[in-house]
Formats: sequence, C-alpha cells, structure tokens
Amino acid sequence: MKLTMVTSNTNKAREVAEFFGGFLDVTFVPLEIPELRSDDVEVISRQKAQYAYDHLLTPLIVDDTSFSIDALNGFPGPYAAYVLYSIGNTGILKLMKDVENRNAHFTTVIAFADEKSIRNFSGTIHGRIITVPRGSGGFGYDPIFDVDGRTLAELPLEEKSRLSHRALALTAFREWFVQEYRP
Repeated sequence: MKLTMVTSNTNKAREVAEFFGGFLDVTFVPLEIPELRSDDVEVISRQKAQYAYDHLLTPLIVDDTSFSIDALNGFPGPYAAYVLYSIGNTGILKLMKDVENRNAHFTTVIAFADEKSIRNFSGTIHGRIITVPRGSGGFGYDPIFDVDGRTLAELPLEEKSRLSHRALALTAFREWFVQEYRP
C-alpha cells in the first residue's frame, strides 16, 4: 500500500523511509502547513493531519515533536523547532550552564488521517542534555541529547531508526495499521 508523509524535512523523510523499508511504499509531500500553536503536541499533530488531508485527500501521516527539558519546566516543549531555529543547541547549552538536573525527553506524535478519521500514535524517549555536542549524524537536538551513553547524533541511522522517539511512534502506527486498518 502507498502512504503519503507530509514533511519538508528531508532528514525526517530519510528516517521514515529507513523505518518502513519495503513494508509500505511511502511518498513524501512538502506541503506548507501553517505553524500551529498549542502546548499539546497531540493537538498540533491532529490539526496538521486535518489540514494536510483537507488539501491532499489521500491517506497520510504527519508528525510533530516536543523536546522537554526538566530543569526548564518542559521548555522548549512543542516549540522545539522555533527554539532550535532561534537559539540552536548553543543557546540550549547556555541555558543549561551550571544546571545539575539535565534530564530531558523527546515525544513524537504521528497523526494518521484518512477519509474516516484521524488517529495519533506517540513515542517518548528519555535522556540527558550533555555539556558539549557529540556526533556527526542526526539533526536538530541530536548532538546534545544523550541516551545510555551515546547521543542520537552518534547512532548510525539504522539504529536510530529503531530506537528514537519517532521510531517508537512509527512502531505504534505500524502495529495498528497491520492489525486494524481497513481502507
């Protein structure tokens, strides 16, 4: 079956293609979706999926990710993309200077939309903010987010495609899709 993923992020597209590797024929559409605002990443994903489905009229998935740092009361949360663009990893590391509690987590919500409904599937991983970026792979916050001794940027793509927050959300989606989806 063919499935459309709406994203203009080529890194996400590559991760998703690696994840589904032959299971689904995934095409990528870089539809411009208005920047939706909510403190809840599930609400944002659902709204993005509705917008995309209304424009493309085909079964599709979208995703949205929240990056939450415990010591910063969950900041940047669902505003992670804006914060990355405006202050980057360097700015996050400055905010975390001399902070003991470096715990953080990523949550990705995949929203699937078709003519019948919209369903959300989420995945969360916990880790820590390190003091100096490491790794040459990945994108976004990957070089400063450590999980079990390695940053996401240090993981080979195929390993990250199995272990990341996005992979967990995609796994939940795939399990539902195989067991319950009837077009």
